[in-house]
Amino acid sequence: MSDQLLELKGSLFPLSVLSCKGLSISSLQQQLSQKLAQAPAFFYQAPIILNLTDCQQVPDFNAIKQLFSELKLVLVGVCGANTELKQLAQQAGLAALQLGKETKSNATKPIESVTETVVNIPMDSKIVEQAVRSGQQIYAKGTDLIIKGTVGAGAEVIADGNIHIYGTLRGKAIAGAAGDNSKRIYCYNLQAELISIAGNYWLSESLQGEFWGKPSCIKLQDDQLVLAELV
Repeated sequence: MSDQLLELKGSLFPLSVLSCKGLSISSLQQQLSQKLAQAPAFFYQAPIILNLTDCQQVPDFNAIKQLFSELKLVLVGVCGANTELKQLAQQAGLAALQLGKETKSNATKPIESVTETVVNIPMDSKIVEQAVRSGQQIYAKGTDLIIKGTVGAGAEVIADGNIHIYGTLRGKAIAGAAGDNSKRIYCYNLQAELISIAGNYWLSESLQGEFWGKPSCIKLQDDQLVLAELV
């Protein structure tokens, strides 16, 4: 270990990228509030990068920072900005980041286009009879979610209760979205982009081990995500 008192190293961390054509405060507040209400625990104090690729106005970055703070989000920086917007963002104390290839491919997708299905069933399990395709989002509020098919890459399934997937999980699965850490995720074939329980999440690279491609159960144990073979 180094004897230096201070050490600065480069590293990589997962960050959420927000793409939204309308950057007026009222529009952002309305859309973000709706989005956050679907999975409040998952997004609590989440670090966010604002994608300005399709920005058609000069945003008020200080007002946006204040809005994010009020919504319990952390605005880290911007990407996809032209020279003028980059300078304004930096003057507001935001980092200006390069846009990665994967983020570019999603840059033209407005935030509202991600949400295709939102259900609100307080008691009975929500049952989806077919596969969930890329770009779709299924949310089961206050109950379990059962998927009788595959959850494709780029798809997102969210439940306040447990999630049961009778197929391959290639997209994102978020159980216990309202904060219940006793909830679990079950799937017949684990190849997920992201799994999360009560705000604790792992990305794909953390999942590609012993249980990758196998029937699996994911749960929280001592505040740590734990994988187990589904038998």
